[in-house]
Amino acid sequence: MQQIGTVWASLDRRRQIIVAGAVVLVFLGVLAMSRLVTAPSMTLLYAGLESGAAGDIVRSLDQRGVSYEIRGGSIYVPGSQRDELRLTLASEGLPANGNQGYELLDTLSGFGTTSQMFDAAYWRAKEGELARTIVGSPHISQARVHIANGSANPFQRNVAPTASVYLVPSGSQVTSDQAKAIRFLVASAVSGLAPEKVTVIDSNGTVIGAQETTVAADTADDKARQLRERVMRLVEARVGTGNAVVEVSVDTVTKTESIRERRFDPNSRVAISTDIEERSDSARNQSADVTVASNLPDGDGAGGDESNSTATQTRERVNYEVSETELEVHNAPGAIKRLTVAVLVNGTQAVDAAGVETFEPMPEAELQALRELVASAVGYDAERGDVITLKSLDLPAVEPQGTLASSSIWQKVHFDAMSLIQMAVLAIVAVVLGLFVIRPILTNPVTAPALLTTDSIPEPDDFLTGEIALDESGPFQSLPVHVSDGDIPALGAQIGEDPVDRLREMIGDKQEETVEILRSWLEESEERV
Repeated sequence: MQQIGTVWASLDRRRQIIVAGAVVLVFLGVLAMSRLVTAPSMTLLYAGLESGAAGDIVRSLDQRGVSYEIRGGSIYVPGSQRDELRLTLASEGLPANGNQGYELLDTLSGFGTTSQMFDAAYWRAKEGELARTIVGSPHISQARVHIANGSANPFQRNVAPTASVYLVPSGSQVTSDQAKAIRFLVASAVSGLAPEKVTVIDSNGTVIGAQETTVAADTADDKARQLRERVMRLVEARVGTGNAVVEVSVDTVTKTESIRERRFDPNSRVAISTDIEERSDSARNQSADVTVASNLPDGDGAGGDESNSTATQTRERVNYEVSETELEVHNAPGAIKRLTVAVLVNGTQAVDAAGVETFEPMPEAELQALRELVASAVGYDAERGDVITLKSLDLPAVEPQGTLASSSIWQKVHFDAMSLIQMAVLAIVAVVLGLFVIRPILTNPVTAPALLTTDSIPEPDDFLTGEIALDESGPFQSLPVHVSDGDIPALGAQIGEDPVDRLREMIGDKQEETVEILRSWLEESEERV
């Protein structure tokens, strides 16, 4: 403390102010760094919430007395409490994201609730439950479902329900397969709703997975994936997992064809009906002349010559049908037009006598057997132009990265980038103040003006000018200045000795004292001036 007091007393007013300000700044810097170190590390709790849902989260945190920070649209909490808070808030149905499910029906009572009100609440709850299920996917951040159900009017029996889904993807865009799954999800949850009646729209206003444009492509991809899985299971059963690569390309028909053909065979006939018609005619002729006597009953003319004739006619009609063949063919999109299969299998590594590993491909007999199995699995048709390529090449073994999970102490430590940056800046400021402001001041030599007596202060005219001058009396007189270590011996103590050499020797032995004396003289002269 005495040394600090001595150093403080030796400083002028300007340096004292600088030292005091530097000490205050260093103190504040250390205090800020300690506060940052002791403050809890804030981590992200929720982000991208709607205003209502974010307000519910903040109100729940206030009720629990949990410290939190709001940065833009994100809520940060201490890292040690994040997981516990998420589970606790989830048990309370937070965040709701504006979608309420079947809990809406709990608020309905039997009194004052009409059937229209109940139906509206029911469909609203159904939409909320579907939106919650869709948001549960890591690829979807927000979702809204709208169901247009047919009214209960008995005069409208053929009105089918429809639905639309609005999605906000989380990161990458929603694919056609994901949109197809969402359509089937909504259609399965609503009675009488067909998947093609569900429309999926993304945040850009684009219809995802339109039925008119994706039926053929989805069919081709599905068939290629199914065939690839079949071949992969078959090949890996022989060569092992990871030793085969299978690619299948399916060329399908993308247009609809309708062919109708009708053929007649004149050489083939079939009797379908037979009609027989018989006709009989009889006639009677007399040869006597016609007189008055022949017209009397008892007359002689009645007994003349007579002739009778009978005619019989039979007609048969048979109806035949000519052989007819009618063929109608409908070719729908999705039929396989051409199939291409490429299979790459690994060989074996053999070690020769020198210890060098060499690659040996799979024997041709095994390759031929695998080719026959693959052809049977995919339904190979040579007339259709199908191609199967099977090769045995060296597949380099690539070690998977990041499959080994190990616990580390750093996993339990939560770092905040902004806090680390603030700590680094404060540390740099503190180091700069300490090295370039306080350290030079504290390391300055201590001046000793109080050690000089009043009568020993030389006059301004007696200051050293840097030259050695001899007066008439001869040698130098002894200096009147006294220091704590003892009096400086007179320059002329030894007669006959060169005063300049003696002065140089004394300055070399007492360098610090000489510098302090000269510095005190200069400061005193400045004050007097």
